[in-house]
Amino acid sequence: MKRTFKSLFCTITLICLVMVSCKDKQPVSKSLPRSTPEAEGVSSEAIITFLDSAAVSVHEFHSFMFLRHGKVIAEGWWDPLGPDLKHTLYSTSKSFTATAIGLAENENRLSLDDKVISFFPESLPDTISSYLEELSIRHMLSMSVGQGWDRSAPVSYTTDDWAKAFLAIPMAHKPGTTYMYNSMASYMLSAIVQKVTGEKVIDYLTPRLFEPLGIEGADWETCSDGINTGGWGLRLKTEDLAKFGQLYIDKGQWNGKQVLPETWVEEATSLKIYQNPELSDEEREASDDSVQGYCYQFWRARNNSYMANGAFGQFVLVIPEKDAVIVFTAESQEMWAELDMAWKYLVPGIKDEKLPEDIETYNTLKNRLASLALPVPPAKKNDALASQISGKTITLAENPSGMQSITLQFDDDLCLATLKTDTASYDISFASGKWYKGETRRHAPSIFAIAQNSLGGLPPFKIAGAYSWIDDNTLELVLRYIDAMHTERIKINFDGSKVKVDIVSSIGRGNMPSIEGTI
Repeated sequence: MKRTFKSLFCTITLICLVMVSCKDKQPVSKSLPRSTPEAEGVSSEAIITFLDSAAVSVHEFHSFMFLRHGKVIAEGWWDPLGPDLKHTLYSTSKSFTATAIGLAENENRLSLDDKVISFFPESLPDTISSYLEELSIRHMLSMSVGQGWDRSAPVSYTTDDWAKAFLAIPMAHKPGTTYMYNSMASYMLSAIVQKVTGEKVIDYLTPRLFEPLGIEGADWETCSDGINTGGWGLRLKTEDLAKFGQLYIDKGQWNGKQVLPETWVEEATSLKIYQNPELSDEEREASDDSVQGYCYQFWRARNNSYMANGAFGQFVLVIPEKDAVIVFTAESQEMWAELDMAWKYLVPGIKDEKLPEDIETYNTLKNRLASLALPVPPAKKNDALASQISGKTITLAENPSGMQSITLQFDDDLCLATLKTDTASYDISFASGKWYKGETRRHAPSIFAIAQNSLGGLPPFKIAGAYSWIDDNTLELVLRYIDAMHTERIKINFDGSKVKVDIVSSIGRGNMPSIEGTI
C-alpha cells in the first residue's frame, strides 16, 4: 500500500512538473485577439463610412486593419489580395531597421553616438571632411545626415559598393542641422547592424522581434554584398504590421515580456527634427502629416501620434492617446491624402467608453469587409481573332524591356502567355472575367527596378492575371503582383501580321514607347 501511494505521489509530482514546464513553453500566439468595434468603443458606422469613401476615392487600397485596446476590431483585404500574402512596404522598412539599431544598442553592440566612418575603414574616401568625421548613427536615424539631397538613386543604380559611394558624397551641411530624406542612410544603418552582429538585419531581428510577435515568412531585399537594403525591400503581412504597431504603443511589451526597451520606444518615436522648420505652429497644424516632424526612422503625425510609412501608402499609424493602431497597405499616388481618410472617417469614431451593441450595423460592416475587391477586367471575348493568333509567336523589335517575343495560347477561359526576354522565358496564365492566381520569377515593377541587385534575395512573386479584349483588335493582359503591390498591363494591338505592344506599369513612371512586332 505504501509503495502504491509512493508511486502515485511520484506520478502526480511528475505530471505537475511537466505542466509547469509546458506552461513555461506555451506556444506564441500568431494572431492578435479579435473583438467588435462597439465593444472597444468604436463606431461600426464610422468604419463603413471610411469604406464608402475608399470605394469612390482615387486610392487603390490593398488591406486595412484597425486595432483598439490591442484587439483587431476591423480587417479587410481587397481581392485578389488576402491575409496570407506579404506586401512590399518600401520605406516602412526603415522603422524595422531602426528597431534593429535600438536592439543592438541595448545589447551594447553600438552607441547612437558612434561615428559612421568607424564602421567602414575599408570604404573611406581619400579626404575625410570635418562634417563626415562628425556623422553619427544618431544623425542617420533622424535623416539629418547633411548631404545636399537624397543620392539613393544614383548610388544604388551605378555601383555595387553602396557604402563607399555613400561616404564619398560631399556633405553640404553640418550633421544634425538639416532634414533631408535619405534612403541610403537607412541602408548604412542596416550595414552597421550587419557589421556589429555578423547577421543581416532580417536574421538579427528574427529571434528578437519576429519570433516573439509570431511573425513568420518575412523577406527582405539585399544589395550585391548580401546586406538588407534597410530603407526599403522588407515584405510582411498586414497583421505583422499591426503587431509591430501594437508593440510600440505598448512601450515595447508583448505578452508580458519586454521585447523592446521602453526607453528606445520613447526615443525612437519622439520629435528630432522638422521637415520644414520655417512653418509656424499654426501652419504646421493646418498641414498634412508630411510636415509634422521626423523621429528615428519614424514620422510624427497629427494628434500627437506617429507612424511608419512607405511609398504608395503603406502606413502603420500609432495613436497613443486613443490606444489605437491603424494599418493600410495600398498603391496610392497620393499617400498623404490616403492617410487623411483615417483622420476624417476612422478616428472620429473612436470614443472613450464602450458603445452599445449594434448587431445590424456590425453585420453590415462584416459583409462589407468580406466583399472588398479590386476591379476585374470585364469578360469580353473575341473568339475569331483569338483562334487566329492562338499558338503563334509575336516577334518584337529591340526594345528597352528586353522582351523578345510573346506567344499566346487560348483555351476556354484561359490565355497562357509565354513572355520571352533576352535572359529568360515566363509562362503566365490569365483568366477571363476573374483572376487566375499563380507565381512567377518575372520581376515585379519597383521604384528601385534599376538598382544593382534589385529585388535580390526574394522568392518568386505571387501574381493574379486576367485578360480582356478592350476592342475588336486589342487584347489587354492585366498582371497584378499581389505580394509586390504593383500592376503591369500589356496591351497588344493586332493589324493583320503587324502588332503593336504597350507595356504600362502602375508605378506611372518610366513607361516605354510602343513596341512594334510581327506574327
